[in-house]
Amino acid sequence: MIDWPRVTQLHDEVGAEDFGEVVEIFLEEVDEVIARVRADTGRADLERNLHFLKGSALSLGFQEFSKLCQDGERASAAGQAETVDLDEIIGNFHASRSEFQAGLTQHI
Repeated sequence: MIDWPRVTQLHDEVGAEDFGEVVEIFLEEVDEVIARVRADTGRADLERNLHFLKGSALSLGFQEFSKLCQDGERASAAGQAETVDLDEIIGNFHASRSEFQAGLTQHI
């Protein structure tokens, strides 16, 4: 679910002092975009929002979440936004977040 080598790489790139802030910003931004996805009942901006989530997730090692966002982004681009399982994507984010927070001290 989490690409721990990517997390370690990011930690090394930004440094220990800034890593916590990077994580905090990531989680806040994802929460904001998920709120927009939930509010977008017509799914007009789903492709764009999932694209953002995909990229953000990759940068912090949320591998499975990123893949689900990518699949949803592609379906939306193909005119099939209504087929995207938002509950699965959002549920995976919350599970990934829990795994990330629980495993962070073991991997960094």
